[in-house]
Amino acid sequence: MKDMRTQAEKLRTDAAECALIRDLATDTKKRDLFTRLADHLNALAAEVERAIEQSEGRDPATQ
Repeated sequence: MKDMRTQAEKLRTDAAECALIRDLATDTKKRDLFTRLADHLNALAAEVERAIEQSEGRDPATQ
């Protein structure tokens, strides 16, 4: 379980870094790319966190 939490944390960190790059980018295409990357990484982190909650017997939909 600890490994999954570490992975979720890494995904969130990577998403934040992509968002930072996006904010600093001057090129529109690069901004769009890093926006999509940040969104995708956040979605992956949410899926991992949901899996953790389910494996612990908690229903994430009720929280």
